[in-house]
Amino acid sequence: MSFRRQSLIAIGMLLLAGIAAQAQPENYPSRPVTMVVPFPAGGLTDVPARLAATMLQEKLGQGFVIENRTGGSGVVGAAYAARGTPDGYTLFANSLADTQNLHYLPVNYSPTDDFAQIGWIVDGPPLVVIVNAKLPYKTFKEFLADAAANPGKFSFGTSGPASSPGLSLAQLNSMAKTQITAVPYRGSGDAAAAVATGAIQGAFTFFSQGKPLVDSGNVRPLAIAAPKRMEAWPDVPTMAELGFAIDQRGFVGLAAPAKTPKPIVDFLSRHLNEVLQTDVFKKRMAELGMAPPAADENTPEKFDKFMREEVARQGALAELSGLKLAAPK
Repeated sequence: MSFRRQSLIAIGMLLLAGIAAQAQPENYPSRPVTMVVPFPAGGLTDVPARLAATMLQEKLGQGFVIENRTGGSGVVGAAYAARGTPDGYTLFANSLADTQNLHYLPVNYSPTDDFAQIGWIVDGPPLVVIVNAKLPYKTFKEFLADAAANPGKFSFGTSGPASSPGLSLAQLNSMAKTQITAVPYRGSGDAAAAVATGAIQGAFTFFSQGKPLVDSGNVRPLAIAAPKRMEAWPDVPTMAELGFAIDQRGFVGLAAPAKTPKPIVDFLSRHLNEVLQTDVFKKRMAELGMAPPAADENTPEKFDKFMREEVARQGALAELSGLKLAAPK
């Protein structure tokens, strides 16, 4: 073998070693990792984050501990995580609320600039429109025709005007020229329960909260605020099919404090995708109307781009609602 060829092989091996060193941070993780969830245990952010943490712990042989720091519509936990040491041992389960809060609340952090995005954990669940099953409407068009002809006749439950259900109702009233009254509840689950009892006529609620009530026969689904129909309800149309560009889906992602080393971010991204693609994870999330993205679409760069675009989109919705209190950083 010539000296030139030996030299090229040696250089190639050094380059490969360098790439491997970047992909595999030395001795990480060497102690338990804390994953901050800014909402209570058992909620739509906590459940997928907790399952992902459990599976990462099994895969990497080091503890991934969930810390529920609740309050302020998720602001308390997000602010705490943003101030964490950027060494890979503080992670944050972000969600749709992080793209909304800065438009309504005086937050002291940026959901984009103060975090290094790692990737999605799940997409969904979507919002769905439900009405009390005793009402005569079999389709969303039938309901909407009555609502348009009779302003103020109907009340929809929401989890507050600045919530996804509240914003969706504001969008619908603006687009359809209706005057459906918003009735705030503590959460969209409470609003859905009120539809089932007949206390209110309908609601925008998340699929995972509406499905049990649909299954029980107490409410009827009329539309889905997502780009495509759901396998569980193949006959229920999307809002887009009905002529309304209303797309309000939840998501749960994973982030770290800004300036967390890129090799650690990439390491977590790779292993996160591996656990998300398992049958165990997919099956549990499908039960909640959620799904992990395809691994090749789930990169730190793509998730960062999504977060910035979603912050801008939610800002436009805040303007529509008339509730915008704080400008983005």
